[in-house]
Amino acid sequence: MSKTFGVPWPDFNDGLTYNDVVSASDSELTLIDYYSSKHKNSAPLQGWLQRINKGQITVDGTVVTEPKTILRAGSKLVYHRLPWQEPDAPYLLEILYEDDDVIALNKPSGLQVLPGGLFQQRTVLTQLQWRANKQNSLPACQESHSVPVHRLGRGTSGILLCAKTKLAKTRLAAYFADGTSVVGGNRDADMKSRTMRKISKIYRALVNGILDKDEIVIEQPIGMVQYPGVAKGLYVASPSGKPALSKVSILERDVQGDHMIVQVEIQSGRPHQIRIHLSFIGHPLLGDPLYVPGGQPKCCDAEFTNESYALDGGYQRPVKPVPGDCGYHLHAHQLVLSHPTTNEESIERIIWC
Repeated sequence: MSKTFGVPWPDFNDGLTYNDVVSASDSELTLIDYYSSKHKNSAPLQGWLQRINKGQITVDGTVVTEPKTILRAGSKLVYHRLPWQEPDAPYLLEILYEDDDVIALNKPSGLQVLPGGLFQQRTVLTQLQWRANKQNSLPACQESHSVPVHRLGRGTSGILLCAKTKLAKTRLAAYFADGTSVVGGNRDADMKSRTMRKISKIYRALVNGILDKDEIVIEQPIGMVQYPGVAKGLYVASPSGKPALSKVSILERDVQGDHMIVQVEIQSGRPHQIRIHLSFIGHPLLGDPLYVPGGQPKCCDAEFTNESYALDGGYQRPVKPVPGDCGYHLHAHQLVLSHPTTNEESIERIIWC
């Protein structure tokens, strides 16, 4: 019998606070110039004016509503983001494996792993924190909770590995980093290193089209491009990107439906790697709203800066697809690893079908 946990999300989150300290080089800037230049990815100029006028920013503990207030070096700035209703997201998590060091969860599609964008509370991390607070009656213990050691896309389901101790977190993070660092040499060396790795991730996906080959190795580098609605840039197939390796095996072909079920083992862990690699070879994930054949986004033309802003002063949600949009079919199916503290393969296989 499976064990699950989770608390229903409240209608509104608690809001957020963002702290800054004015540097010497930024002294003499006005309040509006500071925020509209330093945090232009958060809101357009008019949005920051609205936030200042509504008293959402304090300078050295005092609410300031005058946008042209001159700042001094060393002043402490706090922007108070008001509580908001986050988009719908599932909250129940199934426990696949747990001991004193690690916990493996079955993450549902539609649930974000770590805070970001509109999802600051409705995340796996929040549910882990709430679970720890419920289990630990002593206030001193409430800071100790499980944390994810890798990410799955919001639309991706399946195995998510979390650490329960600092030692486990450090070693598991090193396992994932080691797997990525060895990619980039010749293929024989890359494939040989599979036997030396302490962690291996295997996914299953539903993809468009039919491949004649039963197996294929994809070594397309993955880089970044500017993209509207993604402040840090969008990951895409790029000759100048970082090395990435995916081994794809065909499990089932539906010729009439023109799609396949594939198994993908990834050695590197680049963001959106499977979505990018499969689309790069002409077989994007069925239902993927973002990536198309070639490993590029559906909409790659430059978009003018939209200076309109939402009720909270931030940018309007992008019209074009973004990485967090769901709809594709990708499942983290199997994880093979050495235990982070015993170094034994006591967690030899964690499988969710």
